[in-house]
Amino acid sequence: MPDRRAIVAGLLATAAFPVASQGARLRKAMSTIVPFKASPFPYRDKLPDGSAPFLDVTAADGRRGHTSPRGGIYWEDETYSDRSTLLAVPKGFDPAKPVVIVVFFHGNGATLQRDVVGRQRVVAQVEASGLNAALVAPQFASNAQDSSAGNFWTPGFFAKFMAEAAQGLARLTGAKAAKFDAMPVVLVAYSGGYNPAAFVLRNGDIDGRLLGVILLDAVFDDSDVFANWIARHRKSFFVSAYGKASASGNAEIRQLLTGQGIVPSSDPPRRLDAGTIALLASDAAHDSFVTRAFVGNPLQWLLARLHGFQR
Repeated sequence: MPDRRAIVAGLLATAAFPVASQGARLRKAMSTIVPFKASPFPYRDKLPDGSAPFLDVTAADGRRGHTSPRGGIYWEDETYSDRSTLLAVPKGFDPAKPVVIVVFFHGNGATLQRDVVGRQRVVAQVEASGLNAALVAPQFASNAQDSSAGNFWTPGFFAKFMAEAAQGLARLTGAKAAKFDAMPVVLVAYSGGYNPAAFVLRNGDIDGRLLGVILLDAVFDDSDVFANWIARHRKSFFVSAYGKASASGNAEIRQLLTGQGIVPSSDPPRRLDAGTIALLASDAAHDSFVTRAFVGNPLQWLLARLHGFQR
């Protein structure tokens, strides 16, 4: 079961967090983990193909669970009930300048504080990129071998999540929520984050705001979804860095694109410009890919090449 003390602490952190006056640069980095109403979980509807309910197991004591193809049975109260979302902005963040929102989808076996903040240094990498960026990272299945997107399978739900993120970032920074509602977005997914990323792209909830997509060893399925999105959104960028774990999925993307006359680059991009398409092979280990891939700290390296949003 999610730690209720952690959730309460998150609420208190939001209420007590020092915020910048409206329009002022932040003198220090700010972050918090808070519960969202529009969170990926709990989810009590059907699987996206409609074949069965997501919660397909009921214990004698009434507990409900989901059978994950990789992890076996996980119980809702332990794995699929954490509403937490990480919100963070770097030192020097200035809402008066152009701002980009980086949305990060974690992989399997992860929690926000231990893995996204600590082990993978996502907050630190966004800050070190030099971008005038806000980071948003929802909790999916908690500490489990499961890539389920939950409510993000539902068309329109991710837009609700982003609207709530705008409210949270406004409270954190002192800027107006309407400003965050209009900010462009970069979607980043690592490993099992591919499933919610694929459904965000398929559903098109924020197509008008999406500058581009960064995948970090993440194409384990839905190659056709990613290839079709690239072909339809030639003014956006798409970078997928991969190791042995997702090499076959990336090969499928390359084949599908080549069949449409689109030839992805195999070289790291000098800039993340509109229309950049790059599939980057690496021999790095999957478990440490967010911090060590084709370069050290690959998320920082790629975001630093997105021009027009410097602090």
